[in-house]
Amino acid sequence: METQFTYEDYQTTAQWLLSHTKHRPQVAVICGSGLGGLTNQLTQAQSFDYSEIPNFPRSTVPGHAGRLVFGFLNGKACVMMQGRFHMYEGYPLWKVTFPVRVFRLLGVDTLVVTNAAGGLNPKFEVGDIMLIRDHINLPGFSGQNPLIGPNDERFGVRFPAMSDAYDRDMRQKAHIAWKQMGEKRELQEGTYVMVAGPNFETVAECRLLQKLGADAVGMSTVPEVIVARHCGLRVFGFSLITNKVVTDYESLEKANHEEVLEAGRQAAQKLEKFVSILMAGIPQSGCAS
Repeated sequence: METQFTYEDYQTTAQWLLSHTKHRPQVAVICGSGLGGLTNQLTQAQSFDYSEIPNFPRSTVPGHAGRLVFGFLNGKACVMMQGRFHMYEGYPLWKVTFPVRVFRLLGVDTLVVTNAAGGLNPKFEVGDIMLIRDHINLPGFSGQNPLIGPNDERFGVRFPAMSDAYDRDMRQKAHIAWKQMGEKRELQEGTYVMVAGPNFETVAECRLLQKLGADAVGMSTVPEVIVARHCGLRVFGFSLITNKVVTDYESLEKANHEEVLEAGRQAAQKLEKFVSILMAGIPQSGCAS
């Protein structure tokens, strides 16, 4: 049984990064499946493979490069994870979320989470972007939560609130940014539900998730958000709807990872522009609300 990371482990990794780069990021961005192209927008970029960073897990999924990239996006000092970690890769959740606490120790105050998700809301089309207003942590219902275990007060409180996880001001700014872009489809907003995966959902599961009030379903993001809120980071997130879930037994369609990556390629430019505009809306370093 592996033991959980200690405060000193997080510090070791943060110190290693601070001594290997002059960048001092304010914003961290976690790039979802097929969305790693965001890193191409960074200026003065400097990257590290996960394998060279002490304590860092490795990414094992196609569409996740496995690099940490520092740089500037629209004037904001950023660090981007090109490739995230997932429960279905066999990682415990405290490992999946390891980078978030490292970002906190680097001086980051805002976390932007992105993911590829299946559309549960019948109004959604492939290629839509959904702002995450709230989440349902299904693994949490069955005892899987990254905060399980001894609590370290240096990061946050034992029982953190999650009712205000997704920053309201940032969501308002996102709607304004979207209007500036003049896109034909409206910006969606809704609830993301996390399942463990790696299999895609059954028809009965999709129907259940719709009844629970979820608009999009995916296999990531929620653990990182929980840990980010626990340590006081401002959080903002969105899902790229890469496929519509199958809720009809007569349907011959079925989900596959290739269509997910292809939808990411199609929407990449739109997304990159969107995130870039949003950077300007993130308040200057002070304290996160």
